[in-house]
Amino acid sequence: MLENISLKNILFLDIETVPQFSKYENMPETTAELWGRKFSTFRNEAIDETPASVYRRAGIYAEFGKIICISVGAFADVNEFRIKSFFGHDEKQILNDFSDLLKKSYFSSEKLLCAHNGKEFDFPFLCRRFLINQLPLPSILNIAGKKPWEVAHLDTMELWKFGDYKSYTTLVLLASVFGIQTPKDDIDGSNVWQVYWEENNIERIVKYCQKDVLTVAQIFKKFRGEDLINSEDVIFPD
Repeated sequence: MLENISLKNILFLDIETVPQFSKYENMPETTAELWGRKFSTFRNEAIDETPASVYRRAGIYAEFGKIICISVGAFADVNEFRIKSFFGHDEKQILNDFSDLLKKSYFSSEKLLCAHNGKEFDFPFLCRRFLINQLPLPSILNIAGKKPWEVAHLDTMELWKFGDYKSYTTLVLLASVFGIQTPKDDIDGSNVWQVYWEENNIERIVKYCQKDVLTVAQIFKKFRGEDLINSEDVIFPD
């Protein structure tokens, strides 16, 4: 039962990812060839596209993308929600800093991670990039050998399905349904690669990522039948 979970035990998170290279032409030859093979697996949905024209999508695949921002949010108490971000151009440093947080504060059995579509995207993407960067997996992310009920991951999209696996419900749609201010009032996921590689505006991406984290927490509170977090109770510690 969600109401039996202490909010202080949950780390809400969201990640932002981009292609590893600014454009298709900058990819090493072998990587470009492998991306072409990947493209062939979904080319039926992009009949008029080419590997170069859809390279903007490479950021959603851990083998071709990288993490540029991890934003996390936690309840310091019932009335205070604190948001912090790890971001920059050095993915390994981002992952190291995030791992340090998990090791310090999210190592015990009652701790949980929560993201929207986290089980399909955020959690596996993080795990793959940890390994690619030759970093050990934090225990809370490592699900190998664990039974389903031992995995400390919550997913607001999965919770909303109530066993119905036929559809995908976006964070924006859920926010709208519950009367929560949309987190997509500036950019959305499809724009992140452009804002990063062409505008060089990572701070804009961080703000967008933080809005998503807050929205996930707001939706989780709605699932519990609780009031929304007031804007004055959202803290951004240095």
